[in-house]
Amino acid sequence: IKPKRMLLRIIKRNQTNSNNYLSARLVSRKRPRGNFAEINTTDISYFTQILGTKNIKTNTLQKYTKDWMGRYQGDSTCVLFPTTVDQVQQLLKYCNDKRIAVCPQGGNTGLVGGSVPVYDEIIISMEKMNSIRKFDEASGVVISDAGVVLQDLDQYLSDYGYTVPIDLGAKGSCQIGGNVATNAGGLRLLRYGSLHGTVLGLEVVLPDGRVINGLKTLRKDNTGYDLKQLFIGSEGSLGIITGVSLLCPPVPKSIKVALFGLSSFKDAVLIQQKAKLQLQEILSACEFFDNSSMKLVCEHFNVKEPIEDSSIYVLIETRGSNDDHDTSKLNSFLENMYEECDIIDGTVAESGSQMKAIWFLRESIASAISESGATYKYDFSLPTPEMYSIVDAVRKELSNYPDPNVYGYGHIGDGNIHLNIMAKEYSEDLQNKLEPFVYEYTSNFNGSISAEHGIGQMKADHIHYSKSEIELEIMKNIKQIFDRNGIMNPYKVI
Repeated sequence: IKPKRMLLRIIKRNQTNSNNYLSARLVSRKRPRGNFAEINTTDISYFTQILGTKNIKTNTLQKYTKDWMGRYQGDSTCVLFPTTVDQVQQLLKYCNDKRIAVCPQGGNTGLVGGSVPVYDEIIISMEKMNSIRKFDEASGVVISDAGVVLQDLDQYLSDYGYTVPIDLGAKGSCQIGGNVATNAGGLRLLRYGSLHGTVLGLEVVLPDGRVINGLKTLRKDNTGYDLKQLFIGSEGSLGIITGVSLLCPPVPKSIKVALFGLSSFKDAVLIQQKAKLQLQEILSACEFFDNSSMKLVCEHFNVKEPIEDSSIYVLIETRGSNDDHDTSKLNSFLENMYEECDIIDGTVAESGSQMKAIWFLRESIASAISESGATYKYDFSLPTPEMYSIVDAVRKELSNYPDPNVYGYGHIGDGNIHLNIMAKEYSEDLQNKLEPFVYEYTSNFNGSISAEHGIGQMKADHIHYSKSEIELEIMKNIKQIFDRNGIMNPYKVI
């Protein structure tokens, strides 16, 4: 496609989609468009020269301009698909010189609008930078392009007896670079820690085209400031991650899964506390979900509840190297819990299929809610004993609203609750009822308004509930050092 024909198509799309700004603004509360350039035929010609016509897309862009929940949508007219670091360098340097705003994008599986454009930013997608560069069996370190899908990376590692240190519901489509850029947490952070610990090195292209070649495989490197930490969780606001060096654990030889039905969240808190003390080195996950979440999943997917109806459910998983040892340890733990907690019912998986069935109940909550209505998703860190109190508080706050359903689930082992409110449709009135109420509630407990989902568009104007003035000032100064023209993922994070 010639550049002129591309631009005509872009102009036509702008006319067709001009109303999108208004409809999106009702729920995303977008900041005003910055003083950035609009793309023209000269820009298209340059991008074509660098990438070729096959790696530029100017029509049918909804997959890239809209988030998977349908809540956030920009009006970008061009998506670029670099295949090499050199191409990313040239693209970013050009955009920086021309003051063209850029939206870096991985698998576009985020929940806060961080990976989709707000207005007409150029989207630079990493999906074609998807090679696994090498794996060192001696150290368990893999070096990968940013665009490798998490599940594909895990399958590659399994041939060597290793696994990735994160496990996400979106593992079949999210990309490792996006995981790092958002500091994704997931189901087994309790066991393997956050990406701030397992990422050993990064390759990052800065807005001016320079490259930080930091793909080290060292566990120890005490030589000054650890710059890679700035990019982990930066959400594409400082540069584009193109390569990742990741420390990976061995595949466990023994996996056990148990599900408890409890009468109260207080019992759930006690179980996770005792699990950490008694299961220790083999404990890999400690999850919880409420009665509303269980009922919705079973109804939506037409599956049967495996245990008796309960107020709160807790899923415990262990991963170890010796099946006899792990079985003995888990059985001892179960006996103690039945004596110390008000357990209504429980079950232990006896096969791989039963493990999958139990995990399905937990992992399918988000999709069941999203597929059943318009969903307001919140992701908080709170003191463990207080985690579920926010669910009760929101239900009370919305008691005069006949429509919304409130669900609570998450990672009780690390103090992270996912608060979901499902309604028939998105409404500014409902959003105003929820915000800033939920952020103020979290702040009152000295919690975090974003445990693992990031800030994105959704929480950029609320970050002050978790960061002090001096912290925000330092963050803005760091942004200015790396991105003087402000082209990287504008309107988000800070």
